[in-house]
This record gives sequence, structure tokens and C-alpha cells, in this order.
Amino acid sequence: MNTFSSREFNQDVGKAKRAAEDGPVFITDRGTLAHVLLTVEQYYRLVQSADSVADLLAMPDAAEVEFESVRDKDTALRQVDLA
Repeated sequence: MNTFSSREFNQDVGKAKRAAEDGPVFITDRGTLAHVLLTVEQYYRLVQSADSVADLLAMPDAAEVEFESVRDKDTALRQVDLA
């Protein structure tokens, strides 16, 4: 795992880009993780592997998936127009 402070990143962007070829580069801001630098290939692989909730529920073994929804506290206050 490669980590750069914001200052290190700003001083040598090229070094961070080269490090991203080996995997994600985490960039900190005042010691807290703030950003992640990825190559385009890594990003596309990450995005393409993400399944939607509908896709996950459509899986044959979806009955085995534990899912608990959280009700939005504001929904009771909203009126629904079904016209």
C-alpha cells in the first residue's frame, strides 16, 4: 500500500502516478486518508465489478443473502402524489 501526504503528492505527482501502476495510492490530508489515486484500468475494473442491489437480489442464491433496510426518518413526513 502506497501512501503519500498531500504535500508529498503535490511536490512529486509523477512519483505518485508511477506508484499507482503497482496499486492504489492513498493520499492523506493532515494524517487522514482523503483520496485514492488509481490507474484508469484499475478504476474500470473496480466499476465493472460493482453489482447493483437488483443484480444481487436476482441471483439464484439471493434467499441466503441477509439484507436489512434502514427506513429514512423523513419518509413519514412526506406526502406521496400518486396522481
